[in-house]
Amino acid sequence: MGFDPWDAAFVADPYPAYRELREQGRALWSEATGQWLVPHYADVSALLRDRRLGRTYLHRFSHEEFGREAPPPEHEPFHVLNGNGLLDLEDPAHARVRRLVSKAFTPRTVERLAPAVERLARELVGQLLAAGGGDLLTVVAEPLPVAVIAELLGVPAADRGLLRPWSSDICGMFELRPDEERTRRAVRASVEFSAYLRELIAERRKHPGEDLISGLIAAHDEEGRLSEQEMISTCVLLLNAGHEATVNATVNGWWTLFRHPEQLASLDSQKLSTAVDELLRFDTPLQMFERWVLDDIRIGDTVIPRGAEVALLFGSANRDPARFEDPDALDLVRADNPHLSFGAGIHYCLGAPLARRELTASFGALLADGVPPLRLVREPRWRDGYVIRGLDELLVEF
Repeated sequence: MGFDPWDAAFVADPYPAYRELREQGRALWSEATGQWLVPHYADVSALLRDRRLGRTYLHRFSHEEFGREAPPPEHEPFHVLNGNGLLDLEDPAHARVRRLVSKAFTPRTVERLAPAVERLARELVGQLLAAGGGDLLTVVAEPLPVAVIAELLGVPAADRGLLRPWSSDICGMFELRPDEERTRRAVRASVEFSAYLRELIAERRKHPGEDLISGLIAAHDEEGRLSEQEMISTCVLLLNAGHEATVNATVNGWWTLFRHPEQLASLDSQKLSTAVDELLRFDTPLQMFERWVLDDIRIGDTVIPRGAEVALLFGSANRDPARFEDPDALDLVRADNPHLSFGAGIHYCLGAPLARRELTASFGALLADGVPPLRLVREPRWRDGYVIRGLDELLVEF
């Protein structure tokens, strides 16, 4: 059925295969990944909110009760770090931690960062312009969200170069069947990043500031319900989720615009808010979101038993003609656009407003008056990886 997440041609353009999947059914077994693939918008949207599915099963079952093998002991640092973050917690722990994090991660916090986000975007574009072009990924797309989330967390400027490599290595474990080398790097990054944050948290306890870590400490001290591990895991998640998707959305979005020159030519600052959401729908950086089946569920005529895993295909859902008119067409002024790129339900992305702010700032700075039009130097390569899908580079000139 054309679904092959390890095939470079599929990763470069998975949308024809998604079309075939949607035509074949609502829940399709993939022998290659050992998952039930769910390609339709209505099902993906509903299952994101269905409490019979979970990001983890350990709040209800042991590995043995669930019919799964426990991960090897040497992988424990990654699983401890990942398992105590918002993304992989389930209620009631998820509700408790999200409520405490939300106190520190408020719309007011995002608005306070807005001038700095826009200034930094202009400075990065200025560097690209001064050089006559370069790799949009490394010059603009990466530095902006890394700097913003580091500022939000209160990571000193001198340490920020550590964050992207750690994040990249940890996120490698979210790919399907990561190999031994990718796993080793993720475990090492988990150990190093956790140790760094433990020291930073201790410093913020002595000298609190206006940053998110200080806010989490205050929430913890006030209510006594956020463990240090949960605090560490939450900070790592905010860093990873707070920039990985934004980096890829930026370069994927520009690659989309280069392939639709008439749309690019018509894009201006007034259209940016709807344009950003359309670019996220058209080619989402998060193609798949996996969930465990905690209680038997029925999707159409298929009963999926407890212990199975489902793969909710965001990329397919966002191109479903049952929900989006002319879904394979890029429409930067699309008004009806409830894409699923930020998820839904209790795991809806807490940082969605900040991500939109960053994307609007970077696209706006590159499209501002006085900045010459961008031109693609050569067709980019896709990075190895399907779940978090992005380009290896995007070379441009003015």
